[in-house]
Amino acid sequence: MSLQDKLDAFKTDFEAGKPPYNVPYSVIEIMHRATAELIASGAAQKALKAGDKAPAFTLNDPDGKPVSSSDLLRHGPLVVTFYRGVWCPYCNMELQALQAALPDIHEAGARVVAISPQVASNSRKSVRQNELEFPILSDTHNDVAAAFGLRFELQDYLVELYKSLKNDLPAFNGDRSWTLPMPARYVIASDGTIVYAEVNPDYTQRPDPAELLPALRQASTTKA
Repeated sequence: MSLQDKLDAFKTDFEAGKPPYNVPYSVIEIMHRATAELIASGAAQKALKAGDKAPAFTLNDPDGKPVSSSDLLRHGPLVVTFYRGVWCPYCNMELQALQAALPDIHEAGARVVAISPQVASNSRKSVRQNELEFPILSDTHNDVAAAFGLRFELQDYLVELYKSLKNDLPAFNGDRSWTLPMPARYVIASDGTIVYAEVNPDYTQRPDPAELLPALRQASTTKA
């Protein structure tokens, strides 16, 4: 089953209010509205694309160790996924899919990192629960997400919904701003050029990791 098939199956049960979710449709309507407005804003078209240079970054892993994109790229291409947080089931399923694809990614000579605004303790929880063998890096204030053109601010009505659902982003992220990264996945070649980019303001839509492998293999044959 593809990643999108799994996401669609989860979405069907979630939006139907089936146990254990039991979510009223009024909540689903607000989520649909927010997604539609983000799509209509054109924000995704402003994000970095294939052919652009990726911003260099140094972020801490869940143990507080700094991880540099420049250091990683010296060893080969880099897969970067932007992860909203431990509270997002769609994001967790994507991380699990990337973990399952990790042998193919490593065979292509590449490494994987996830970038999230959440605090280190939540990233440790994400790594543990999703049984990850790649790090989740802490992007405080979504600064790296902003450099990629992915950061957006939640509308007031969506903030109120998140609060009612106990999704307290300031607590999850250790940051008072109510901002998130749009879900995105990049392949960056050793010279820092983005060779694959997938950005979708609809958080329920995620490409299968297999879709990045051709670009990854091509990038692996090109030396910086």
